[in-house]
Amino acid sequence: MKKRDRQVLRDGAEGKASPIEKYNSNVDRRTVQNGPLVFSAFVAVVSFLLALAAGFGLAASFTVWGLAAAFLVAWAATMSVHIAMQWEKVVVFRLGKFSRVKGPGLYFTIPFIEQTALKADQRIMVTGFGAEETLTSDLVPINVDAVLFWMVWDAKKACLEVENYYNSVSLAAQTALRDAIGRASVSEVAIRRNQLDQELQEVIEERTSVWGITVLSVEIRDIVIPQELQEVMSAEAQAEREKNARMVLAEVEKDISAMLVDAANVYEENELAVRLRTMHLLYESVKGSGGTVVVPSAYSEGFSDAALDKAIDSLKSGK
Repeated sequence: MKKRDRQVLRDGAEGKASPIEKYNSNVDRRTVQNGPLVFSAFVAVVSFLLALAAGFGLAASFTVWGLAAAFLVAWAATMSVHIAMQWEKVVVFRLGKFSRVKGPGLYFTIPFIEQTALKADQRIMVTGFGAEETLTSDLVPINVDAVLFWMVWDAKKACLEVENYYNSVSLAAQTALRDAIGRASVSEVAIRRNQLDQELQEVIEERTSVWGITVLSVEIRDIVIPQELQEVMSAEAQAEREKNARMVLAEVEKDISAMLVDAANVYEENELAVRLRTMHLLYESVKGSGGTVVVPSAYSEGFSDAALDKAIDSLKSGK
């Protein structure tokens, strides 16, 4: 069977992976094992040569039994001497029971008696998870993608308390996200991202702490709302903004009308104030344009010195 066919069958059996999961930390890094493998090969070669040299020294020749003994010594040395990388903690079992946690650096095991049960990576891990077509409290299906940052702080618990801590963290995060979305409306999910991040972190931390895992942060990456609902929400937002604009305009018109009423009362009580206002408007109209205003002779009397003095005396007496 071709590789692509096997991949198709695997996707069909396990379900289509969410795009956010491409950011997941790779738990099958081959480069992580390069150091221990090279060290094991070195131990095997050195042990084989030493055992072979010892056999030659005892028998004064190379024999089949000496060669077999050298291979046995090399195999036993490889099974006994190990190294753990700086970021690793190694859980060692003895006769099926927990014995100790070793690493980083050099550690030893007894062949057939002790086994390495788990090498826990204690670096910060990244898990992308999502909730597809999840209903909110107002029955709106939405898609939410999030990223989880976590790390193993207790290798013993990660080995003994859960079968596969990496997959368990991913499933626990996805379940917590769906529960949180189901308790909120679509508008709350879109607006309260920070609160949702904090809520998810607390819930996931409560579930994973017994596995020796701590959650550093949860970040909502993307929220996808159906296109039809986006159009409805956009229309609703536009209507709300238009409503607010009309209310502001009505308040302004109300204030302007009140000011005009006050001005009308002032002009009603003093006719000369009206004439002064008229003269001011005429002046403002020709000041910027440099034009000429033709005023009837009867009206022009208001611009004479006598009329102006009379208007000033009238205003003073009014005060």
